[in-house]
Amino acid sequence: MTGSRTKPRLPIEQLSILAVARFAEPIAYTSVFPYLPAMIRDFGIEQNKVARWAGLTSAVFSIAQSITAVPWGKASDRFGRKPVLICGLMSTMVTFLIWGMSTSLPMAITVRAIQGAGNGNVGIIRTMVAEMVTERVLQPKAFSIMPLVWSIGSVVGPSFGGFFAQPAKQYPNIFGNIELFKKFPYLLPNLVGSIFFLISMTSAIFFLKETLVSKRGEKDWGLQMGVRIRRALSRNPSSAQRRASFVDGEATAPLVPGNVNVKHSAAKPGSAGLRDVFTRQSTINLVTYTFLAFHSVAYDQNIPVYLNHPRQKHTGDNTHMPFYFNGGFGLDIGAIGTIVSLYGVACGLIQFLIYSPLVTRYGVLNCFKVCSIILPFTYFFTPYCGLIEDTTARYTALAILMTVKAFGIIIAFPSTTILLTNSATSLSILGTLNGFATTFSGLGRAAGPALTGLTFTWGAEHGYIVAPFAFLAFFAALGAIPVFMIHEGDGPTATPELSEAEDNDDSEDTLLSSDEDDDVSSPLLGNPVTRGRATTPSRRSELGINQIERHITNAPFSKWKGNRRRVNDAKTSRRDDIMCTEFKTYTRVWTSYFLFLLFFFFFCIRIGTHSHGVVRFSLLFFGNKLSLPY
Repeated sequence: MTGSRTKPRLPIEQLSILAVARFAEPIAYTSVFPYLPAMIRDFGIEQNKVARWAGLTSAVFSIAQSITAVPWGKASDRFGRKPVLICGLMSTMVTFLIWGMSTSLPMAITVRAIQGAGNGNVGIIRTMVAEMVTERVLQPKAFSIMPLVWSIGSVVGPSFGGFFAQPAKQYPNIFGNIELFKKFPYLLPNLVGSIFFLISMTSAIFFLKETLVSKRGEKDWGLQMGVRIRRALSRNPSSAQRRASFVDGEATAPLVPGNVNVKHSAAKPGSAGLRDVFTRQSTINLVTYTFLAFHSVAYDQNIPVYLNHPRQKHTGDNTHMPFYFNGGFGLDIGAIGTIVSLYGVACGLIQFLIYSPLVTRYGVLNCFKVCSIILPFTYFFTPYCGLIEDTTARYTALAILMTVKAFGIIIAFPSTTILLTNSATSLSILGTLNGFATTFSGLGRAAGPALTGLTFTWGAEHGYIVAPFAFLAFFAALGAIPVFMIHEGDGPTATPELSEAEDNDDSEDTLLSSDEDDDVSSPLLGNPVTRGRATTPSRRSELGINQIERHITNAPFSKWKGNRRRVNDAKTSRRDDIMCTEFKTYTRVWTSYFLFLLFFFFFCIRIGTHSHGVVRFSLLFFGNKLSLPY
């Protein structure tokens, strides 16, 4: 057998079906943003307290989602990805409709919590993409598809929310006489959005293949029905027969290469312990993912409230730079929906045109590092757009900042997903790891909007509209620290654990006999590893620690006792090099970064004309409500 390999290709058909199944969820999540402030005001909440309750309403969704994410992940490891995905779509559609009929704040909060608890699809879809795409070179393209779908949904969702909310009031000639929309003014965007859920569930049931290895051989009635639908829709019977035979084979065809040992990759549910899930690198990736969810979602939640906040004429009495000023943009629901939709368009263009070429040239981790430094400054300067009196200049400044924010987030989220996936040690724990990722990011998505909403309320009442944005900038800078401690892993493999392979002679013999005819074996998400040759010191710098261990273990002399010592020496040498490099990079980058922040802070103090501005800004982080004279 030669070592030549065909050029890897993306499973376009299955990724497209998964994208269709994913499309409805961002619509449900983002369509509420434009009308949420008005909805909360209709519940009888005062204007200055709208931000607080808007943040808490989003927080309960994320809290409930974080609580149930791991159980959903374990359920997908046991029952399969596809049925759990469909259950999540069904649950979200039902609660989405009930949300539009909310008549009180407690009802809205309760429904939002149930909606979050009933859907664990974020981690499940991420796991399915990782199981579909086995080549590391294709990861940037594959993992950028779902964020692109989210960006497109983020365009459609706010459009529904902004244009279809309060239809009896906005379009009295069409909906003015319909009592249903008078009683439930926010139901129409949810009714329209439910159509996308029906399309998503239908495509998933009939055309999406199961990716869990242990469930691929089982009969899928929905997939068989999809084959019949394709036959019925085909015009040419002969071509239909040929296509049907291909689809029938595709329905049970493996999504991973044939050289993967399925016996070991179909691990029993629950066989992996927490020690296997929470390795050093996976823990660091989870921390960065949590911080990213914290400040990015909080910013997206905070922007509509800020845009809806009334404008204020700035005078010498109510404005003292750099921190003491108030006022937003004073926009209505329709204008906010348009801005959020344009923001989604920018995200989609960045995702489609820039992300894949950028990370291919500069690397996933390097791009993630740059974005983690950009985001804090973007957050901090956002409220200063409201100080610009000229309307065109004000909107231009806001557009620039939101575009930069879109660039940072669109690059950061798929990058951290790739890094987290490659930090997994085995496919058997990938579903559980993504479940924990959803849990921790859910906690971040809950705490971020809630705390930012409270900070916004405090800032609006005391004249510091900059407070919530400075709060987000602080946590974005804090969350950027562990990014420079990340090391790109080689990705999960479907091979057995090495300790088990060495302790069990029979299993080792089986592995060796199956690999004797193969010159090259490809890890599931890593680079090709040449078997049958001892690893030289020069190759240790090219191969990851896990690949070194697999390489030596699978060599023809792998039963020799001395190989374990060689593996340990390779591990120690490689780990020392990594830690030394990480420490140098960490020290150099963050010394420069914090020196710049220190310079910027003292610069703000120097140009500040209000003696208590910095003191008040500092006190808000401790919740101190001391009354200081203006």
